[in-house]
Amino acid sequence: MATRHQARTAVVGLLYAYDLGNDDIAKFSDDILEEDKIRNKQRVFSKSLFHGTIEHLEAIDTEVQKHLKNWDYKSIGKVEKAIMRLATYEILIEGTDRRIIINEAIELAKALADDKAPKFINAVLDSVGKKEIQEEVKVEESKIEE
Repeated sequence: MATRHQARTAVVGLLYAYDLGNDDIAKFSDDILEEDKIRNKQRVFSKSLFHGTIEHLEAIDTEVQKHLKNWDYKSIGKVEKAIMRLATYEILIEGTDRRIIINEAIELAKALADDKAPKFINAVLDSVGKKEIQEEVKVEESKIEE
């Protein structure tokens, strides 16, 4: 059975293909996931991550761009974007523990991107994750005030 890491690796591949202009990649996702031996619960997990990321892509891209320092979003590699998009989706929308997701994104970057990517992705996602924490604090503070 595939691991969540393998499922996320497959999702990065799907997001990469989507970013290259293959808008129909979703139609072939089952075949691609089967080829990668992503089955059962992990296939459901993969498809959920892929479709959720695509569904919220505009908001995710906007959020990632807010946390770039001295970088033009268009100049970032497509693999790095796919990793950051997936991680941002999991942190901000799925609410998955940011430490787990950032670590996973770094591991994906080490395996799939260039040597500088893990440090870059870590910095961006750490900033995205801090935003999530700040929003949680605001929600808790508003509950206290009520």
